Amino acid sequence: MARIAGVNLPDQKHAEISLMYIYGVGRPLAQQILDKVGIERNRKMWALSEEELDKIREELKGFVIEGDLRREVAWNIKRLQEIGSYRGTRHKKRLPVRGQRTKTNARTRKGKAVAIANKKK
Repeated sequence: MARIAGVNLPDQKHAEISLMYIYGVGRPLAQQILDKVGIERNRKMWALSEEELDKIREELKGFVIEGDLRREVAWNIKRLQEIGSYRGTRHKKRLPVRGQRTKTNARTRKGKAVAIANKKK
């Protein structure tokens, strides 16, 4: 099992898909890295040599990924909450932040509805 940026990458998947297991690496970035290093996208991870994995690790050092990115996102949310912005208050209340409606829908963010006795009048 290849280990890059502290993440165990699955061996049986293509290199492009396996790189997406790293937080902050999506499909476009994975493709860009593999193209720059010169590795075919559809090669399996178990087929990559240690030198090729080292090249991928070197290429990833130029990007903010995993723990650093998680920390940066958390700091950004905390900053919004501290300055009292609208987005910060939405984060605090665990409501949708980007203008979605909440009268209906928003179940993922708000949680499952709880029935209240004698609510209907």
